[in-house]
Amino acid sequence: MPRRKSPISDAELSVLKILWSKGPGTVRDIESHLPRRSQPLAYNTILTLLSRLRQKGYVATDRRGTAHVFRSTVTRDDVLGQGLVTLANRICDGTASPLVHALVRGQHLSAGDIADLRKLLDDLESED
Repeated sequence: MPRRKSPISDAELSVLKILWSKGPGTVRDIESHLPRRSQPLAYNTILTLLSRLRQKGYVATDRRGTAHVFRSTVTRDDVLGQGLVTLANRICDGTASPLVHALVRGQHLSAGDIADLRKLLDDLESED
């Protein structure tokens, strides 16, 4: 996982999710993929969110003609991993197992999910 980055807001995360699912895009591209709301986000608001994400290291920008094209510099797994580490540190004193137990107990896991977890545990055991 890359170095620890500053936390992101829900609004910033919604923009980042679009970059993950649709790939790089301009402010207008991102605006067109945002969920419809009673109060749509203004162009300048989206640009501000992207600027903040760039300052925090989550997004980079390239220039294509007069337009800026934004792209994610982190994966969903990077952000998820960072969030889970933060949560484990805050609530579980840095221990991951209570967090994993709560996640597993609180979800319906398919046979495939269980097989993936078993493989992950086997892989972790073989590293020791």
